[in-house]
Amino acid sequence: MLNQWLFKHVDNSALITFRIIFGMLCFLESIGAIFTGWVKRTLIDPEFTFSFIGFEWLQPLSGNGMYYYYIIMGLLGLFVMLGYKYRLSIIGFTLMWSATYLMQKSAYNNHYYLLILISSIMVFLPANTFASIDAKNNPNIKQISMPQWCKWVIVLQLFIVYTYAAFAKFYPDWLDTTFIEILMKPKKNYILIGELLQQKWIHYLLAYGGILFDGLIVPLLLFKSTRKYAFLVSIFFHLFNSFVLQIGIFPYLSLAFALFFFPTKTIHKIFLKKKSYYNEERIIIPKYKKTLVTVLCVYFLIQIGLPLRHHFFKDDVLWTEEGHRLSWRMMLRAKSGFATYRVENKETGASRIINMDDYLTMKQKHTASTKPDVIWQFSQRLKKDFLSKGEHVAVYVNCKVSVNGRPLKTLINPEIDIANEKWNAFKHSHWILPSKQE
Repeated sequence: MLNQWLFKHVDNSALITFRIIFGMLCFLESIGAIFTGWVKRTLIDPEFTFSFIGFEWLQPLSGNGMYYYYIIMGLLGLFVMLGYKYRLSIIGFTLMWSATYLMQKSAYNNHYYLLILISSIMVFLPANTFASIDAKNNPNIKQISMPQWCKWVIVLQLFIVYTYAAFAKFYPDWLDTTFIEILMKPKKNYILIGELLQQKWIHYLLAYGGILFDGLIVPLLLFKSTRKYAFLVSIFFHLFNSFVLQIGIFPYLSLAFALFFFPTKTIHKIFLKKKSYYNEERIIIPKYKKTLVTVLCVYFLIQIGLPLRHHFFKDDVLWTEEGHRLSWRMMLRAKSGFATYRVENKETGASRIINMDDYLTMKQKHTASTKPDVIWQFSQRLKKDFLSKGEHVAVYVNCKVSVNGRPLKTLINPEIDIANEKWNAFKHSHWILPSKQE
């Protein structure tokens, strides 16, 4: 029964059209990162980057290397769009994008993580079997259909993303619009809408509208009676996010996902009229069916499990950041604060205060003052730096942080040598002080 449903063939117009749009967006994201100065600010200007722990060996290329890196990624995106050497192109883009994501955390964004997942899924989809250079050069691969699982793997991934994003918003600072107010305050100078975005009723509309959208958009797009209305709301929602929050290609990628929710006949008529329409609904069960089903089950179990892990850590994830990443906890808190790093020579007892400007950019200073894992990494960096000069030092951090405008509280135990602590990704770090303090 499951095999018949998964491997029933349907028209592939949605996948072919999505490949073209997806490749174009990958091209624009890569080239745009250069022209907006993101590559320079994030990967070239810093002396080093804070990579994901365990990936310290991933560091940006020297000189102008990262410009060439992103140009190559842009070209790979263009090749995906054109369907030229598709499999190699999408694998290359996925690996390069994943590497640039893992090599820096200062500009962490859940949307970047989603792009890794979608790119990885696209590696296994037959997205180049029509309207592609590959199909033109090799007519044997030309197809007008695809197995139905190719659609539902995208839909299920989106359902997981949006569902977790909705549940994450059920916390006091979102429900009473505290965070929304903080988020909208810098937008006050926006032409026409700046003052409107400061109104309390707008904050409530955005807060509760965000929960409803994230929680209901996938189910509403699945049902014929609500699909058109949900898509219209989706257009407004994502364009608002694009213009007001300025979050890159994600709003347009989200709109492109709608291709998998509309009837295949509709997508065919709008985007690929010259293509023959497939309506035979044959069931072709491949020899690798067990392997595919197993891989999909394991993949989605991981996707369901990862966002839950913060519940197994002590204290509030908004404070500790433990289990925050890879969990679809999107735009939920604003953190500010300061940190003082003091190194103490273990032999002489002499100590000095570190000037963070000697090591970090402004954005890195913010993360090294508010995020425990980055604080730990910077402490390790200082320890190694002084060791290279022949000094064995301890590193003590006095760090005070405010979450969503609340009074500053001490984040790190100032009496513990952070540089001497081991990192454990599966255990609460005891040197992070409780969020509830006297």
